[in-house]
Amino acid sequence: MDLVNALLGAFGLAVAAGLNAWIPVVLVGAAARWLPGGWIELSPKFAFLSSDWFLVFAGVMLLIELAADKIPLVDHANDVIQSVVRPLAGAVLFAAGSGVIDGLDGRIALVLGFLTAGSIHGVKSAFRPLVTASTGGLGNPVVSLIEDVLSLVATMLAILIPLALIALFIGVPIWIGRWWTGRRRSRSGLLSADQNR
Repeated sequence: MDLVNALLGAFGLAVAAGLNAWIPVVLVGAAARWLPGGWIELSPKFAFLSSDWFLVFAGVMLLIELAADKIPLVDHANDVIQSVVRPLAGAVLFAAGSGVIDGLDGRIALVLGFLTAGSIHGVKSAFRPLVTASTGGLGNPVVSLIEDVLSLVATMLAILIPLALIALFIGVPIWIGRWWTGRRRSRSGLLSADQNR
């Protein structure tokens, strides 16, 4: 069970980093620094995540990302920059948390984290222009806030209750799929009603 929890936690942190690089970085560093032992154990190579200088740096970067991602057009420029940052953050977080698993090669952990965060970021980046086009940019701050909340929840679950991530990983895509399908149906219904007039 410890192996399953560690792997789920590592994947959860990488997913969270794909949505917002700095939320999981700050929370993992803070948890490793201030929570009692056992909540999160970092691989020794990644102990810098809980250092004072890095927590200050990550906190400043978090504030910048939170602001930039809420402004239409600026958020697209931010996504371009984050195309490098988010996968790297996912790689580091996956390796930092999974480095305590016996037998898991650090290079494999880095690749898994990079691919996981990069995939989530890729989907997010592909989805955001659709939001901009369909809402004239007004929906971008709302979507960004939802992404931040999902990143926060995934990070907290990865640290505190990794098994609960299964529900998040399955439930959120189903909810998004149903919402998107319902939205398309209502639009096509409105279009056919307009055409019948």
